[in-house]
Amino acid sequence: MQTLLVLTNCPDQATADTIAQALVRSRLAACVNILAPARSLYRWQGAVESATEIPLLIKSTAAAYPALEARLRELHPYEVPEIVAVPVERGLPAYLNWVAAETLQ
Repeated sequence: MQTLLVLTNCPDQATADTIAQALVRSRLAACVNILAPARSLYRWQGAVESATEIPLLIKSTAAAYPALEARLRELHPYEVPEIVAVPVERGLPAYLNWVAAETLQ
């Protein structure tokens, strides 16, 4: 089972908590780390913007990714949320097995 690390940023703590709870409760993710606020600098609609965001590190599987992406887009308030999935090439086998077991297949 291919493990994925999915990254997104939320505009505030309440949104981050809501998304993390929804993904874990629905078993679209085995675990979501809610990180400390970060400053993001980006170009949006022709202007350079700056915002404080709450990063999420979402541990899931490739099989669950389509449903995870759909739910994340549904819950996320941004018009175009950052949703980036990175395959996990290596990891502690027991941990990767746990991610697979706790995520819907």
